[in-house]
Amino acid sequence: MRPLRKLLFVGLLALLVAAATASIASALHLQVGDIVVEAEGGFAPKALPRHQNAPITLHGGGSLSTASGELPPILKELTILFDRHGSVETTGLAHCTLAKLSATDTASARAACPQAIVGEGAGTAIVKFPEQAPIKASSPITLFNGPPGPHGDPTVLAHAYLSVPAPTTYIVPIVIEPIHDGIYGYRTKATIPKIAGGYGVPISGHLEIGKKWTYQGKEYSYVNARCETGKLQAQGEFTFTEGTKLSATFIKQCKVRS
Repeated sequence: MRPLRKLLFVGLLALLVAAATASIASALHLQVGDIVVEAEGGFAPKALPRHQNAPITLHGGGSLSTASGELPPILKELTILFDRHGSVETTGLAHCTLAKLSATDTASARAACPQAIVGEGAGTAIVKFPEQAPIKASSPITLFNGPPGPHGDPTVLAHAYLSVPAPTTYIVPIVIEPIHDGIYGYRTKATIPKIAGGYGVPISGHLEIGKKWTYQGKEYSYVNARCETGKLQAQGEFTFTEGTKLSATFIKQCKVRS
């Protein structure tokens, strides 16, 4: 079952907020057992310097369903390891706070911290209460640069707002933690909030991440990478509410820019 599990959750990288920041998966259409996954992801430009980081933009999107029509399992926690041949830069970049985003809809959140936005997209979930028909709930997703973490590490505040079944603001804090683990140089861990009291299941999403700004006369980019090995790589670990834990490795080729 291990190889099937790895294949299955390649597509989920682009489905989820923290996974979308990796965006290493290629276009994918896959059915494994009852579960159907469609996903795409990548970065631009693909031609990068060999030894020096250059600005890139990440994008990813996908959907998760089942052939039987049953709801897929609910994700509880997502951990992503990122290639060390890249970086997240926040020098001179405005940041937002939980207090500013609390109890806000999408328009209010974006108006509160417009200069801190580093990514935008959308997500859809199915809410299924016992003995009731399923309800589809959709929301824009906004990624904000957050205040530095306990050790000065960059952070992201992922914001979503659902108006059904009841108006609710969802904020997921994510720390981008430097690590030293072979090819991997960064780690993020996100605890996925319960949707509609645990009756909501995320089924699709898309996200684009990238921002450029000028600070003290110098240009900066939020996401950067280099093509030192001919590829960029990420590893994801997915933990579900029923205790299932799955992992997958994602690889995307790059070209050395002349």
